[in-house]
Amino acid sequence: MVEGLRKNYGEVVALQGVDFEVPVGTIFGLLGPNGAGKTTTVRILSTIIRADGGHAEVMGHDVSADPVGARFQIGLAGQSASVDANLTGLENLVLVGMLAQIPKRLARSRANELLERFFLSDAAGRPLRTYSGGMRRRLDVAAALIARPPVLFLDEPTTGLDIQSRTELWEVIRELVRDGSTVLLTTQYLEEADRLAGRIAVIDKGTVVANDTTTALKARLGSTTIELEMGSEEEAIRSDALVGHVCTLANEVEGKTVRMGCVQGPQALIETLRVLGENGLEPVNLEVREPTLDEVFLALTGEHPLDGGSGPASKDGG
Repeated sequence: MVEGLRKNYGEVVALQGVDFEVPVGTIFGLLGPNGAGKTTTVRILSTIIRADGGHAEVMGHDVSADPVGARFQIGLAGQSASVDANLTGLENLVLVGMLAQIPKRLARSRANELLERFFLSDAAGRPLRTYSGGMRRRLDVAAALIARPPVLFLDEPTTGLDIQSRTELWEVIRELVRDGSTVLLTTQYLEEADRLAGRIAVIDKGTVVANDTTTALKARLGSTTIELEMGSEEEAIRSDALVGHVCTLANEVEGKTVRMGCVQGPQALIETLRVLGENGLEPVNLEVREPTLDEVFLALTGEHPLDGGSGPASKDGG
């Protein structure tokens, strides 16, 4: 739970009143461009830095008043791998476990379990410097889980990974939540947020500008686009005259294509095809597009994802 979180770096305002709540057993996405304040938020919640104002709790533990209690509730996988390239995968996990005050025998047992879970058993005895980028990131998430925390913070965990490695890590994250973990995920990848997060807070310039499900965020744009490609320009003009009343948002004819913006997409599509059929018209091609998270992001922040930017939290990259 986060209420009114504020943080300044000198004269630079990183966070200015951030509010959100993460339901237990879910994946919550914190989405925003570079410099929006995502990493600053995670660093405060993981007790790495202190907020200048506001209130934040992790599983009932105040991160300012009870940082030790909060730390026992969380695992953190940051933007940079926190593992040692000269140690093997197994040695890295055992070391992290011992640093978390887990007895060595138990740390080794948990390490082997995690290596198997993250498909790294075959590479357990290899130095980390021989791992691929995807393997390193999976090991980094495994290290965050060695103490079996109920809450996991993943700060842009798939940045720089190829799509296969990203997809593999996505499945691991879903599995963690199925097993009862709560995940706070920061990302710039809209596809990642759309696929993983049940709810998303969009943060821009240190402020939460939207907080809702992906479906509800897309619905805010209020428009389904229906494109009908007809057999000729004449048919397109005739079709537009017949079905223009069905959709009233930004209708247009371009060559053989009739493009319509509709509030009620499914009903509008059924009515459009009915009217055309009754008048002997049949589309050569039909395309229906719902609003995308990319369009929502652009509408809310004025930026495309991964455009970068030098927002107020650029000191820490997020």
